[in-house]
Amino acid sequence: MFLDAASSAAETTGSGIGNILTLLMIPLLLIVMYFVMIRPQRKQEKEAANMRNSLSVGDEITTIGGIIGRVVNVKEDTFVLETTKERTRIRFERTAVKRIDRKFDAPAPEDKPAEITSGEGTTEEKPAEEKKEK
Repeated sequence: MFLDAASSAAETTGSGIGNILTLLMIPLLLIVMYFVMIRPQRKQEKEAANMRNSLSVGDEITTIGGIIGRVVNVKEDTFVLETTKERTRIRFERTAVKRIDRKFDAPAPEDKPAEITSGEGTTEEKPAEEKKEK
């Protein structure tokens, strides 16, 4: 009888410790899940949002659909992408940007030819001067 009472007291004490350990394991598991899954995902989302907000005219980008082109116009939530030699323009939402391939600070003018600036005139005048010397 005395042994039965002692064994039942030991079982009660053991199950009490088991309940406390179970209650401690649940918050511990939630903390581990936060640091392993949720925190890295939030960091990636923040980096993607910063990349989309830094989008500017002249940047070469790739969209999530695989379209590669140059940004020609940027508005609040959308941008216009120019592709191919025919200058096809397509409007996208900023969330469609997968990555920025090349970042341009200031786009170079495309329609204006480069000039020689040696102080002796433009490129068109130089061949005429060379003919006079011969």
